[in-house]
Amino acid sequence: MISNKRALFSGDLQKTATLFKALSHPARLAILEYLAETKTCITGDIADELPLSRTTVNQHLKELKDVGLIKGTIDGVKKNYCINQDKLNLLRENFNEFFEKIDTGFQCE
Repeated sequence: MISNKRALFSGDLQKTATLFKALSHPARLAILEYLAETKTCITGDIADELPLSRTTVNQHLKELKDVGLIKGTIDGVKKNYCINQDKLNLLRENFNEFFEKIDTGFQCE
């Protein structure tokens, strides 16, 4: 018996679900919006803008970085983050493809 039920689904669905999950927290969405506005920033700057501790912000940054939505570089003791435009474009394509597949045009009553 398969212990991981995710393995029963196609790779495309698994990738899409992973990206959806990364976007499923309002803090991560706020981080992406902030990075889009500022183009690039230091971890501490993000924590100063959100009602979250630095530790919590770092956890959310890790989630976004793990799926490739953001890139981080180390500059001395500071981590500098920006949006990974290539991954963002891929995410947009995945979402569009997924919603096109499930859009039947049928209205439930």
